[in-house]
Amino acid sequence: MSPHVLILGGTTEARRLAAELVIRPGVRVTTSLAGRVSRPVALAGEVRIGGFGGAAGLAEWLRAHHVDALVDATHPFAGSITANAARAASVTGVPAVFLRRPGWRPGPGDRWHDADSLAGAAEALPRLGRRVFLTTGRLGLAAFAHLTDLHFVTRSVEPPEPPLPPHTEVVLARGPFTVAGETELLLAHRIEVLVTKDSGGEATAAKLTAARELGRPVVVVRRPELPDGVTAVPDVAAVLDRLGFAGP
Repeated sequence: MSPHVLILGGTTEARRLAAELVIRPGVRVTTSLAGRVSRPVALAGEVRIGGFGGAAGLAEWLRAHHVDALVDATHPFAGSITANAARAASVTGVPAVFLRRPGWRPGPGDRWHDADSLAGAAEALPRLGRRVFLTTGRLGLAAFAHLTDLHFVTRSVEPPEPPLPPHTEVVLARGPFTVAGETELLLAHRIEVLVTKDSGGEATAAKLTAARELGRPVVVVRRPELPDGVTAVPDVAAVLDRLGFAGP
């Protein structure tokens, strides 16, 4: 029987991994998406949309579909999905690999302020600037809704979910972004402070370079810890090696 790999996806790395696996003879690949984006990027292999119903539902799906390996390649902030994947893998005995791109690190000239949560980021904003570029995604903006004296420009792939801060401009765009483009946006909107999650990767890192070159402070929401006993690999090559598919 062909080995069946289930990828919990939604990231660039998940898309690359699916493309790498489908070219391996006899490998069946299914990528699962949460369904939060209405027009997801095309994926190699089979695709399923929607949740599983927690760890128990995922475990049942792994058994019912004879999954031989599970790869969690979700966003670094998808903590509940990662926890469910770890539990489902444990109860079913299905081998699991957890892919997390390395987080960003400040360099010379960066003016970063760490926050443990979106609420913590909101608390830091009033003393840093009144015009805010908010790039934390379309979910969770309620954490900033009480900041009625600040002006926000928020960017996401899909329209954000309310409640929003009362003074909010919405920019709909999908990365990757360029330093020139991010610099133009910061200047055009007179942005004084940037807020971002520590997503890592290169697709959206240009805003950090633009903020550094313009001398703008950045509030960085740190990613959640992995579940106890879970270690992550940093890239697609490491996942392929763990799965025994390293090399061409």
